[in-house]
Amino acid sequence: MDTQQSTALTRALAEVPGPLPTSGVIHIIIPHNDRFTVVGNHLAQHPDLSCTAVGIAVRIQSLPQGTEISIKALTARCREGEKRIAAALRELEAHGYLQRFRHRLPGQKVITRTVFCNQPAALLRPRSQAPVAAPVPAPVTVPSSVPVPVTAQPPAQTQAQPQAHTPGPDSQPEPEPAPAPPFVPLVPPPTAPKPPRPPLPQPGTLTPELGRSATALLSDLRRHAPEFTLSEGDIHHLAPAVATWLERDAHPDTIRRTLTDDLPQPLRHPVKLLKHRLTALLPPPLPGACDLAAPARPRVVVTPFQTCDDCDRAFRSPDPGHCRDCRETHEHRGEGVRVAA
Repeated sequence: MDTQQSTALTRALAEVPGPLPTSGVIHIIIPHNDRFTVVGNHLAQHPDLSCTAVGIAVRIQSLPQGTEISIKALTARCREGEKRIAAALRELEAHGYLQRFRHRLPGQKVITRTVFCNQPAALLRPRSQAPVAAPVPAPVTVPSSVPVPVTAQPPAQTQAQPQAHTPGPDSQPEPEPAPAPPFVPLVPPPTAPKPPRPPLPQPGTLTPELGRSATALLSDLRRHAPEFTLSEGDIHHLAPAVATWLERDAHPDTIRRTLTDDLPQPLRHPVKLLKHRLTALLPPPLPGACDLAAPARPRVVVTPFQTCDDCDRAFRSPDPGHCRDCRETHEHRGEGVRVAA
């Protein structure tokens, strides 16, 4: 016996006003009378939020005031795990829908308060400062047959009434408040484009000996860590990076320990881990003997002391001879003297 199909959907399609679209979704809109939540299109069609984040935001908006919305509480209400719910809450916090802050209670206990705003863009718009007009009372109609007593107002009450302030021609209007700064998320959303990864290091000259040593080292990793059972394609792709380490005089045991120690559990992408460690932990080339030599100090030339041939006075000069006073005396007499350079 064939399964009976309900005709309610067919009747609802027949009642849709206007011609139906030839492709795409067809909306059957039934107004809600109770138990509904208003969700803006800025959230439902947010280009940077994941569907999980949008769904969590709608679930939070539908909860009453004071409901616990921690990760544990939302995990108990939703079918998603803690990791997906935590990532969705971070997305909502980055785009201004969610805010978490610490609050200290009177008993010195610190709790975490969570605030959810269904339209964060409205908080950034400056609010109007126009005064709210007071409601005007409806006029009371008194029949002409009823006498209305007229009571004179005391002078004290007349003076106590405040006078309405009328702005004069010289009064300046109050300056408008400065607009709030635009919201800038401190943490980029998970959907933001990630920077490109750095390329694998390449040796200066890939000799056959370096290539064979690098291939043998990568093939031998599975003996020390079964997680690194690599394919031939992965070994040929990673061999130049290992050859760069060997070219920089890194010992094979050092390379092996660097690649296999302190592995994450569980290791899901061994090739990506090897690429990261070979690139990020690459040691610099060993310095040469000239680089390690002590820098030469600048040579200071010291002029030696000499003894004057006439007066035995000590003076500085690179060559022996006469001092300055003796030279001047001999020059005054017209005698030839040996002048020190």
